[in-house]
Amino acid sequence: MKYLVGFSRIFVGILFIISGFIKLNDPVGFSFKLEEYFSEAVLNIPFLVPFALWVSLGVVIFEVLLGVMLLVGYRVKFTVWNLLLMIVFFTFLTFYSAYFNKVTDCGCFGDAVKLTPWESFTKDLVLLILILILFFGQKYIQPLFRSYPNRVITAVALVLCVGYGYYVLNHLPGIDFRPYKIGANIEAGMTVPEGAPEAQFDYAWKFNVNGEEQIVHTPGDYPTVDGEFIGVETTELQAGYEPPIHDFTVEQNGEDFASSLLQEPKLVMVVAYDLRKTNTDFYVEVKQMADAAIKKGYKVIAMSASNAEQAKAIIDTYNLNLEFYYTDETALKTIIRSNPGVLVLEKGTIQQKVHYNDLDNLLFD
Repeated sequence: MKYLVGFSRIFVGILFIISGFIKLNDPVGFSFKLEEYFSEAVLNIPFLVPFALWVSLGVVIFEVLLGVMLLVGYRVKFTVWNLLLMIVFFTFLTFYSAYFNKVTDCGCFGDAVKLTPWESFTKDLVLLILILILFFGQKYIQPLFRSYPNRVITAVALVLCVGYGYYVLNHLPGIDFRPYKIGANIEAGMTVPEGAPEAQFDYAWKFNVNGEEQIVHTPGDYPTVDGEFIGVETTELQAGYEPPIHDFTVEQNGEDFASSLLQEPKLVMVVAYDLRKTNTDFYVEVKQMADAAIKKGYKVIAMSASNAEQAKAIIDTYNLNLEFYYTDETALKTIIRSNPGVLVLEKGTIQQKVHYNDLDNLLFD
């Protein structure tokens, strides 16, 4: 039991620190995931949606602290009880998501490691077993140091977490795990490589043949059956390759301009996924930035998921010399964790990407 507890202590502690830090690196992204869980379609607690960001920060900081406290052996009873309560809740949540297919990615490791709902549930089951070992073997969890050093280590961890969380909220994630990181080419990210696996489906065709129901299975072709067609059920046997970027469009008046704009040698893209929530305090600086870029020969556009009326109001209010294009809100949230945020591209390759607090850091050649 002593060795089982020792292994579980190290494994659970390190995993909680890694998982918590990855989400702390991108608390805005984790808050988007929490909004999915809080929505009416999942847990039906929409009153928590406005507080998703603060819940996100609180959860991930607490997750890191529990991992640190477990490793150093500080306040063992408190630590193990909270680990157990947390993993019981998340095991229920991942099972609910997997069984009812509510949320396709739990966000357990942010954008660094994508897990399917059933993979997330399996991961939580393993953690539940290890934490139960810790719960029943608490007497084997001995402090690494005396009480005072353990308190200092925990306090330092708390200060570092709060400081890092404050930094990434006011700038951008320190480590970008998304397909729109600096140096990435958007067009290349949308390409399906030659020989990539294709999705495979089973089609169950139902027919009425002489008063009896007959089912014919094909990979997709309509079967030749002497009977009355009733219906068809489709089952995915194998998922096909999905490129990292699969939902990027740049639309205006129903036309997609992505291909042409991604060939621009000098393109500045102002991204504001929701103009109702955008930080309007910075649009004076956005105008100054856009004007400076245009003087340097850049084409400047804006991207949003809002409607044309809201876009026109922003343009008129701040006298912006740019056009708005439109795409899916989720895609824009993935591109940059800032509303507004700015990207500088060269033929589809992201050269610079900044939060609205860092507009002064943009360089135009």
